[in-house]
Amino acid sequence: MALRGALAGAVAALVWKQCDPLLKRAFGTPYADAELAGAFFPRGRLGSAAGLAAHVAAGAGFGHLFERCGGRGGRQGVVAALVENTVLWPAMLVVDRVHPARRDGTWPPLFANPRVFGQATVGHAIFGAVLGALVRRGR
Repeated sequence: MALRGALAGAVAALVWKQCDPLLKRAFGTPYADAELAGAFFPRGRLGSAAGLAAHVAAGAGFGHLFERCGGRGGRQGVVAALVENTVLWPAMLVVDRVHPARRDGTWPPLFANPRVFGQATVGHAIFGAVLGALVRRGR
């Protein structure tokens, strides 16, 4: 059932978002992957909600594709999420140029920053582990 993958991805995105404060502290950076889309919405509570909705929707889309492609279990979830992070990392060159948090100096340069890459990698691993746990083998 494709809905299971989408729901698993949405839940995994919410878990990742809840880990963001810890990841920010651990890696010493104000960056958060879950806030990439949020800055393009108006500031305030509605903007934050819209950004969270965009993050959860992206997680749901990833979860749907993960399940449709036969992904199952924590190991495959982590691998899929880390591949996505690595393949899409060059897009940070664009984010560095256009994202409001980069332009106003809230975030440091992203693309060549090993702390930001490490933080995004751990966040993706958390997402993938939760996703894979929820989309179990043989189901």
